[in-house]
Amino acid sequence: MNEHRVVVTGLGAVTPIGIGVEEFWEGLKAGRNGISRITHFDPSDFRSQMAAEVKNFNPEEWIDEKSVDRMDRFIHFAMASSAMAIKDAGLDTFNFDGNRAGVIIGSGIGGAHTLESEYSRLHEKGPMSLGPFSVSKVLINMAACMVSVAFDLRGPLSAPSVACSTGTNAIGDAFRILQRGDADIMLAGGSEASVSPLPFAGFCATRSMSSRNDCVEKASRPFDKNRDGFVMGEGAGVVVLERLEHATSRNARTYAELVGYGNTADAYHFTAPEPGGDGMIRVMREALKDASIDPPKVGYINAHGTSTVLNDKIESAAVMKVFGDHGKHLKISSIKSMIGHLLAAAGAVEFVATVMSIYTGKLPPTINYEERDPECPLDYVTKGVESIDLEVALSNSFGFGGGNACLVLKRCEN
Repeated sequence: MNEHRVVVTGLGAVTPIGIGVEEFWEGLKAGRNGISRITHFDPSDFRSQMAAEVKNFNPEEWIDEKSVDRMDRFIHFAMASSAMAIKDAGLDTFNFDGNRAGVIIGSGIGGAHTLESEYSRLHEKGPMSLGPFSVSKVLINMAACMVSVAFDLRGPLSAPSVACSTGTNAIGDAFRILQRGDADIMLAGGSEASVSPLPFAGFCATRSMSSRNDCVEKASRPFDKNRDGFVMGEGAGVVVLERLEHATSRNARTYAELVGYGNTADAYHFTAPEPGGDGMIRVMREALKDASIDPPKVGYINAHGTSTVLNDKIESAAVMKVFGDHGKHLKISSIKSMIGHLLAAAGAVEFVATVMSIYTGKLPPTINYEERDPECPLDYVTKGVESIDLEVALSNSFGFGGGNACLVLKRCEN
């Protein structure tokens, strides 16, 4: 039985359009594009040559110099985002019980940069050349572990890896822990830093990424008729979730209430979504049922919206199936048009954006939308930021392998 209400009290984000939630949110509202030709490596021989890279990130602003070298870039992102979220929630100056505070931060690829550099070192200099932190820099769970160490969070600890739905699953799993009363505070989210030759080449081989190399700033175009694939991004999103009673006891600001979570599997294919959208349909219905909210109450969906031919049309059809006639009136946007696809971090960063939409009543646009696709017939936000009296919103994530996750947010009542 779910006994405890859960609220969002802190936000942190490292993104291709801004470091910190304020810069990220202002970038979204302005329709800022974070996609450019890759600078992390020479992409000339790759089918896709663009990515949404995080710019001007200095890990030493968040992590001591000695520890920086012991961590991969994806851990740096998670540490920075967690520090932001903790400070935003006011927990940096509040004496909370570390035994009642936990961490769930996932990743999909983990330490890709370290893996490649250490593999090269092994073959060039031999096995004795590898350092003692080679393994820990690669492991997916180390983002969550290092956050728990840094902030003395001794409660539940986990690191899901469910491809593109990872960040959403992490937040949903933390939500369940708080609902049960097994913790007072949970940090949750996802981190990814996979703009590196090996994973990038692998995704190129799937032909799921855009090859619009002659016009990279318009390559990510969710729901547009001429979309040709997603654009890889990097970054992290971490949120502080609390039991409402705990947040109230310390007079914390509450951005929104998290009221529902759904999690389903397509059980269909390695990469392609199930053609009828069954898993997507069921996950939205499960999340709404969990939240005890009728579909017509929903005003906005922050869509998975990858800019791939299959995902966008199947997600649109699934929304119509779940919401019926109300689906025509729902506002929909995909921020992947601006920040690319952050893979395991996508759901967490998109959740941050959805929280800000609930909190401010502003909906970020889907940029690069130029030509309507008859198979994507919904009301996409495409003309710039929109203002709305928003009470309930969904955040969708659908991953390779058929993992589906959905979160339902509700405006906090005074």
